[in-house]
Amino acid sequence: MFTGIIEETGTISSRSTRTSLCIEAGKVLEGTVIGDSIAVNGVCLTVTGVSARTFTADVMPETVRRTSLSRLRPGSKVNLERAMSPSGRFGGHIVSGHVDGCGTVESVVKDGIAQVVTISLDERLLKYIAEKGSVTLDGVSLTVVSVSDRAFSVSLIPQTRAMTTLGGLTTGAPVNVEVDILARYTERLLSAGASVKEEPKDNKGGLSLEWLAANGF
Repeated sequence: MFTGIIEETGTISSRSTRTSLCIEAGKVLEGTVIGDSIAVNGVCLTVTGVSARTFTADVMPETVRRTSLSRLRPGSKVNLERAMSPSGRFGGHIVSGHVDGCGTVESVVKDGIAQVVTISLDERLLKYIAEKGSVTLDGVSLTVVSVSDRAFSVSLIPQTRAMTTLGGLTTGAPVNVEVDILARYTERLLSAGASVKEEPKDNKGGLSLEWLAANGF
């Protein structure tokens, strides 16, 4: 599990194939061993090799299809975060590192000290995005500013732009998007139907305090 608080940006050192990455890093190598998990631009990858300055990780075909990792080249900058330790601070939100899909930067607009970035997203994922809710872009935990029927916006403070790759976003750029895991599981629970207790007869298909209480909320 991750929190979406980036520890450092690393650099793609090499890639032997589309499915193997070698990444130059510093902080995230501390204490890292083969088998550990590191989120690379929001994608949870398993460490397959470690040296003094780099680590390697394999990328499955499913990950290539779902994310922007296939676009990375030697010299590309990436956001890095190690899996959260039990004693760590929970500064962001619950991030699994399982990217749901790619969005596209529609615009980057200055707003005082901040930059408002608008991301277009497939409607099958956009339904999980809520104003003032949480979303992960390239591994960075962010708060949603607004949502429309085809896109959503986030606001980037100077610290986020300076410490992550999001400061370099331009119109048309792809970004890895992970929606809030709580939204996904809530939908799954509500759509399970027969696997939960029957709704009250007078509920007329909607939610009620009685139904929520009966199902453990």
